Amino acid sequence: MSSSQEELYSKREPIFPRRVYGAFRNLKWYLMAITLGIYYLTPWIRWDRGPEMPDQAVLIDLANRRFFFFMIEIWPHEFYFVAGLLIMAGIGLFLFTSALGRVWCGYACPQTVWTDLFILVERWIEGDRNARLRLHRQKWGAEKIRKYGLKWIVWLLIGLATGGAWVFYFTDAPTLLRDLLAFEAHPIAYITIVFLTLTTFLFGGFFREQICIYACPWPRIQAAMMDESTITIAYRDWRGEPRGARRKGGEDENLGDCIDCMACVNVCPMGIDIRDGQQLACITCGLCIDACNDIMDKVGKPRGLIGYMALTDETRERAGETPRSVWRHVFRPRTIVYTVLWSGIGLGLLVALFVRADVDMSISPIRNPTHVVLSDGSVRNAYDIRLRNMFLEARDFTLSVADHEGITLTIEGVEGRTVTVGPDEQLNQRVYLTSAPDAPETRELVTPVRIWVGVADENDRIYGETVFNGRAQ
Repeated sequence: MSSSQEELYSKREPIFPRRVYGAFRNLKWYLMAITLGIYYLTPWIRWDRGPEMPDQAVLIDLANRRFFFFMIEIWPHEFYFVAGLLIMAGIGLFLFTSALGRVWCGYACPQTVWTDLFILVERWIEGDRNARLRLHRQKWGAEKIRKYGLKWIVWLLIGLATGGAWVFYFTDAPTLLRDLLAFEAHPIAYITIVFLTLTTFLFGGFFREQICIYACPWPRIQAAMMDESTITIAYRDWRGEPRGARRKGGEDENLGDCIDCMACVNVCPMGIDIRDGQQLACITCGLCIDACNDIMDKVGKPRGLIGYMALTDETRERAGETPRSVWRHVFRPRTIVYTVLWSGIGLGLLVALFVRADVDMSISPIRNPTHVVLSDGSVRNAYDIRLRNMFLEARDFTLSVADHEGITLTIEGVEGRTVTVGPDEQLNQRVYLTSAPDAPETRELVTPVRIWVGVADENDRIYGETVFNGRAQ
């Protein structure tokens, strides 16, 4: 490539955001403390479920294929609850983006939260923006090695805590911690911790804004969620332009309110200039608002040169009109539809959760062979029945067949038709249906049948539907 030819790719320059104070920065601190506290502490919350049951409040029990969330227990056949929650999360993201832009990215996204934490550590060890810039540009020496080494060690410890907290969600946290320290845990636990430690270290310490710009698909998708009434961060150029420095002790009538101090750029974790307009890299974190408001206070100008606003407000403010209220932006047809959908799915999940039975069954006919003709001319079909007892006490389940007098039911390895299922357990049981030689079910090709399950000392019964295969003479 010749020296005169323009390069298509410029090397990334690290971003060193300056410390800023203000309402939005405080909001980010609060949300960071809450989200990190929830993530790190939740596995250690105990919840008494009775004997022989896990006492961890939130547990993804892969071994037994169950999910515990305080008093709620989700079984594998109830995965629709998890699917419903994921759909609610997606619609909720659409709702917040449609109303307030990329507030998720700016305040609660894990990449944003951990990057904020890593920048905080970096600032503690190396100093504010100018000190970090000087350290970055100076040659390697004792000071740079000491500060960088200490910073990387703290980052790795944060990554280790992050990876460790994740695996604690999948088994009893105190037991796993003891096994990890004794090097007796399963290799998968160590591999997961190492992987998450390194990804947290790299994503939060080095890649930072590149993950948001290049790896995350949401900046591209969010455009479909936003319209001219969506509230987002914008620069009021009609008020700020032309920009320029003020002369001490005087006013320049030809200049706008922006003094071109670059404070909004210096505090931005994405390294962009919001005065250039909305950009894909902007995560609408509001730090530029805090920085600009602070400068406006110092120069005696009204706050709000940079602020949250909608495109419809821009045209009104340019014309000297009063902008619409925030509530009129938030509550409009699109956001109302999202809210109704979100609420409807949530209400449906709650109803399904409270009306679900604490016993369940499923039937799987044995297909090879579909039936067996016995020596006396009777026909036998085999089935695998799965009985689930989602109660905290053992229960006796009695099986029967209704409306088919010619069919008898027997249970493999059991006298009678009653089996016991332990507390919060499921039982896989082989069951046989046998039709008499002269029964109509024996002569039919296929007969629909219904197997009933009654619970001892209870009036409620459940059933499963299947078919009985005959000789079809």
